[in-house]
Amino acid sequence: MAITATLVKELRERTGAGMMECKRALVEADGDLEAAVEAMRKSGQAKAAKKAGRIAADGVVVIAVTGDAKVGVMVEVNCETDFVAKDGGFTDFAEKIAARALTSDAADVETLEAKSLEEGEATSIAQTRADLVAKIGENIRLRRLVRFDAVKGELYSYRHGVRIGVLVEMEGGNPTLGKDIAMHIAATNPLCVSADEVPAATLEKEQEIFRAQALESGKPTQIAEKIVAGRVRKYLEEVTLLGQAFVKDPDLTVHKLLAQAGAKVVRFARIEVGEGIEKKQENFADEVMAQVRGD
Repeated sequence: MAITATLVKELRERTGAGMMECKRALVEADGDLEAAVEAMRKSGQAKAAKKAGRIAADGVVVIAVTGDAKVGVMVEVNCETDFVAKDGGFTDFAEKIAARALTSDAADVETLEAKSLEEGEATSIAQTRADLVAKIGENIRLRRLVRFDAVKGELYSYRHGVRIGVLVEMEGGNPTLGKDIAMHIAATNPLCVSADEVPAATLEKEQEIFRAQALESGKPTQIAEKIVAGRVRKYLEEVTLLGQAFVKDPDLTVHKLLAQAGAKVVRFARIEVGEGIEKKQENFADEVMAQVRGD
C-alpha cells in the first residue's frame, strides 16, 4: 500500500512522533494506520513523543577530540532531572553520541540524529533516544552540537564536572597553556575573543544604558560622553577573552599571557547545561496546600 503524506500526518498527530519514525512505522505496517499506532505504542515511540514537550534543562556536556588535536566536538544532551543525568544508561548514551559526532561529518543536531549511534548499526540516534526515553521515563534530547575543524592551530578542551564544556582553537603555545585558557573560559564565560568581535548591536545597547545613567546623574553632556567612553572600555575588558584578567594570575591579562607565549586564540565555544532554558520552578509546600484545599 502506498504511504501517503496524509497517512504520515495522521500518524504524527496520533502519536506525536517524528516524520521519519512515522513513515518507517507505516512502511513496516504496510500502510495500516492502526497497526502502526499499536506498533509504536509497543516500542515506546508514542510514549517518548508525548514526553517531548516536557522541559529538559538538566543533563551533561561531553567533549571528544581526535588524537592529533585537529578535530573536536562538544555535545549537550539534556534530561529533566539531576537523578537521570547521573544514570549510567543516560551518560553512556551521551558519551556515544560525542564519539559518533567525532567520526561523522555532522555539523548540526538534525544531521547527527539521523546517523546511527555506532557505525554499522541500523538504528538512528533519534530512535535510540526515543527508546531510552521510554525506558527511563523522562524527556531526553540532543540539544547542541559544536564541531571545530582546526586549520592553523590545535584544539584544547576542558570540562568542569559534567555541566560546563569548553573547546578552544589556539595557534602556538603548548598543551598546558591551551588547557589553562579553556579553564579560564569555563570560569569567566567571555562573550568573544576580542573587542572587534563584540556585536555592534550589543555595544550600542550598552552605550545607550551608560549614557542614560550618566545623564540621569546630572552630568553635562561632554562629561557624560567621557564617562560613557570609560565604561565602554571597562565593559570590553570584562566581556572579551583578551581583555580579561587571567584567573590564575589577576595581575596578567589573557592578552599579555598569550603574547608572552607567542600564542593566539582563533576561536572558542563554551556550553553550559540548560543555559537559556526556562526551568519550571516548583514549590512543593504550595502544591501540597493546594491539594489539601482542593484547588
